[in-house]
Amino acid sequence: MTEAAVTKYLPVSELHFDKSNPRLAEYGIDSDTPESDILQILWDAMDVRELVQSISASGFFPHEAVIVAQEEGLNVVIEGNRRLAATKVLLSPTIADENGWPVPALTPEARANLESIPVILSDRESSWRYLGFKHVNGPAKWSSYAKAAYIAEIHRKYKISLSDIANQIGDRHNTVQRLFRGLMVLEQAEKTKVYDRADRFRQRLSFSHLYTGLDYEGIGTFLNIAPKENETEEPVPADKLQELGELCVWLYGSKKNKQPPVVESQNPDLRRLNAVVGNREAVAALRAGTELSKAFEISRPPSAVFEEALLAAKRELTTARATLTTGYDKSEALLRIAGSIANIADDIYQEMERKQAPQQKKTRLTDS
Repeated sequence: MTEAAVTKYLPVSELHFDKSNPRLAEYGIDSDTPESDILQILWDAMDVRELVQSISASGFFPHEAVIVAQEEGLNVVIEGNRRLAATKVLLSPTIADENGWPVPALTPEARANLESIPVILSDRESSWRYLGFKHVNGPAKWSSYAKAAYIAEIHRKYKISLSDIANQIGDRHNTVQRLFRGLMVLEQAEKTKVYDRADRFRQRLSFSHLYTGLDYEGIGTFLNIAPKENETEEPVPADKLQELGELCVWLYGSKKNKQPPVVESQNPDLRRLNAVVGNREAVAALRAGTELSKAFEISRPPSAVFEEALLAAKRELTTARATLTTGYDKSEALLRIAGSIANIADDIYQEMERKQAPQQKKTRLTDS
């Protein structure tokens, strides 16, 4: 926006949702989507209800003007779609009734005051810095996919480098470059037909799994991914496209093949996948359909598995010892289990002591 931006009032009936909004794109919105469908998505997914309550109680604050671009003869709200949705619902009780939405009734005076709302006329090119700061790096952050889509649009449409975009919106953590690389990887998978995001198993695309995972050493090496600083639209080399398709399926699954993703959450699943793809045997197991948790165990160094198992056994036995007096009911079966544990523990100790003995002997010889 320019510094000389002026607020004016326009009728709500003349304002339209932004079908190019990257936040709405996550939900399959395109140029043919009816505004009634957009309104439904905004209500269900973007907390329009809280704005309805606020606007019905206090009106539309003049300092929260929506930003409007005049495109193809329409007044398109490029910033403020949630506020527009709340206002449209308040002014159209039949919409609320048809959908079963709890919407307060307006007094005639409140309705009259809401018929027109404050807007700032601008355009997308003039507004991108403000919108980028607010939604990518500022107080009203979009989802990671919406951010990436917006960054890519600015980069491509206005020929602005990612480093300049980052500087303009105050990004000091390489977030712009990381998001862009993640989107380019996803688009590359689709262009080369190794994966189709429409085939994902879940309705929501967990884009953060991808762009975050690309920073991990194991996943980055698995794809031989280009550094984020390269700002390339093809970050994955041609000889790693098959691996890219596999990674997308592990992250998002396949509805067609009834295959759920192996990554359900970043912690611990994404880090486990990162460890698995760095180990040939573990990758083979995952490709064969082994659960991620089991493939992860294969990827771990035996020393780490042994230490963790030993410490876990100690914790459990400490708990058993603490509850022995009140918890043991003189069961013969439990007594035999305790005996079996004692034998296993003795075997482990003797083997550890045997392995330790040569080292101790070597140390004594060195000291002498």
